[in-house]
Amino acid sequence: MQPKIRAFLDDDSETFSYVVFDETGGHAAVVDPVLDFDNESGRTRTDGAQRIVDFVREHDLAVDWILETHAHADHLSAAPFIRDHLGGRIAIGEHIRDVQKIFKGVFNLERSFLPDGSHFDHLFADGDRFRFGHLEGRVMHTPGHTPADLAYLIGDALFVGDTLFLPDVGTARCDFPGGDSATLYRSVQKLLALPDETRLFVCHDYPPEGRAKHMAETTVGEQRRHNIHVHDGMSESEFVAMRDERDATLQMPRLILPSIQVNIRAGQMPPAEDNGTVYLKLPIDRL
Repeated sequence: MQPKIRAFLDDDSETFSYVVFDETGGHAAVVDPVLDFDNESGRTRTDGAQRIVDFVREHDLAVDWILETHAHADHLSAAPFIRDHLGGRIAIGEHIRDVQKIFKGVFNLERSFLPDGSHFDHLFADGDRFRFGHLEGRVMHTPGHTPADLAYLIGDALFVGDTLFLPDVGTARCDFPGGDSATLYRSVQKLLALPDETRLFVCHDYPPEGRAKHMAETTVGEQRRHNIHVHDGMSESEFVAMRDERDATLQMPRLILPSIQVNIRAGQMPPAEDNGTVYLKLPIDRL
């Protein structure tokens, strides 16, 4: 099966969202949609998500799934906007409960926030399968960046979230709460065991010096041969030493504090306070 795929780049966060669709059956899934957010003013917009809505309507597609690869730390999810306008079920991995428990404590969230995953329409377990139109997807649990990361294999197309980047960029960081570099290495090996010709789609691209254009797609074979962090021959101990040393030099993502508060709620904002205004918290000296 070779699904049709349309990529949408959010320039601000360098995030790729995708519409994955069955051209003959007219059914689709949306992967990792982005809500525009201005950190300085606290204003939200839906310009980027509207591009997805317009594309789906222009191609007369029915959205069955809105697939989150994990609770993102670099952008706010537009999953509720997509669902409100196109339908579909918002899904993520069942280990989102672990992430919710961690960040309920970090942000001291309201008592009514239950870390049970119920904010999402569906929770996937490793190995689960799902369908839309004539296409079938398989869920692969790929922890390491966070405990809840998933990859989605849909036909011959693999959507890896933040686990892998383009070969000249490498792999995800592992220093967020619940992350672990050895776990990430083992998750990556599961992905790289797929056939070389498997198309691989990343959630982010950060073009290094010498490459001006953002790219969304590579292959498993290209990753195995050329990924600067986990190419063939890179041992787990070598990867862990490299990844931990590199992570110790990285700043927190610019939007991690607003993003996590929203994304562990499946893209919903926290409840408004008694003055009708929604607030996001800024924990001091926690991350």
